Amino acid sequence: MKSYIVGVGMTRFEKPESRDWQYWDMVKEAGSAALTDAGVPYEDVQQVPVGYCFQASTAGQRAVYEMGLTGVPVYNVNNNCATGSTALMMARQFVEGGISDCVLAVGFEKMQRGALGGGADGGDFKTSPVARHYGVMAARHGFEMSPPTAQIFGDAAREHMEKYGTSEAQLAAVGAKNHRHSVNNPYAQFQDAYTVDEILAAKTIHTPLTKLQCSPTSDGAAAAVVVSERFVDERGLGETAVEIVAQAMTTDTEESFASGSCIEVVGQPMSREAARQVYERSGLGIDDVDVIELHDCFSINELLTYEALGMCAAGESGKLVESGATTYGGRWVVNPSGGLISKGHPLGATGIAQAAELTWQLRGQAERRQVPGARVALAHNIGLGGAAVVTMLRRA
Repeated sequence: MKSYIVGVGMTRFEKPESRDWQYWDMVKEAGSAALTDAGVPYEDVQQVPVGYCFQASTAGQRAVYEMGLTGVPVYNVNNNCATGSTALMMARQFVEGGISDCVLAVGFEKMQRGALGGGADGGDFKTSPVARHYGVMAARHGFEMSPPTAQIFGDAAREHMEKYGTSEAQLAAVGAKNHRHSVNNPYAQFQDAYTVDEILAAKTIHTPLTKLQCSPTSDGAAAAVVVSERFVDERGLGETAVEIVAQAMTTDTEESFASGSCIEVVGQPMSREAARQVYERSGLGIDDVDVIELHDCFSINELLTYEALGMCAAGESGKLVESGATTYGGRWVVNPSGGLISKGHPLGATGIAQAAELTWQLRGQAERRQVPGARVALAHNIGLGGAAVVTMLRRA
């Protein structure tokens, strides 16, 4: 059975504590917007997977109760930074499995200011779910005082530079591109453009990564209405429906840890395998894709993902971004929203916000950031610990 996204909504992503609201307020805003976009009342929703990382158990119920008390099943989903796409995947599975005709996938996060240090990352690294990953990092690079996620990705960047000759300017070019894209996104946490030189001159978080190459902590929510083909036909939603052509989730294998490389342990093998599965299931490849939202939690991860998705050969990603191939006028437009670096990264919302952006792009509703003629889109969302979700979308 086929599944379709027929409604999306999101809040603006904001610096934590910048607005006086609770997580259920942001979920109501995003969820209600998605339902309005679909033209579907909450009473028609049959299942609700809700993704978040930093709230207590059953926070999903507390959040969606603001939209109605219908007794609908609510599932609380936590998969680190891939939480939102995991909730979306559950919604798709409910529909494609013939269990439900209309599912609302929701993701949100209300975070604390400052670098990630607890919750999804774990404060005690001996018992943290990602202790094995950080152990690989420490064995090769040591363990410093900088934020641990910046450290492990920064060390991956160092390895890429040493192995392939990738330059600091190429890493900064990712940040410059995504900040430039975010200028046109009213939902983005940051909407300022920076040059490569300005990004290189910003505060260093963990060499070679500067602040303007790192995703911030953010508050925000996003939602998507996922329905069956029967539901689309019965409600006359064909004009706005976006098909979920294929989707895959992968987790770590031996390859992630065998080499002792941070490039591997931060998820490139997971991303590569998830993309392979999606290409095989969809019959579409990276050359068919027009627009991409990918997980640029740090600039290096965008480069690693180019290689994992097959956009270039290993080691060629720095040259690819520098060439302009991944922005407007190039072969693909990557992160037209501004990506995690500039749009923001409320962990539970990120994967669904990617789907929202791509739905608007495929409908031709992305306004000043519209990718001309976009018909096929790809989303990539990853979390340490680990999970990688890749989704292929197509205008119905």
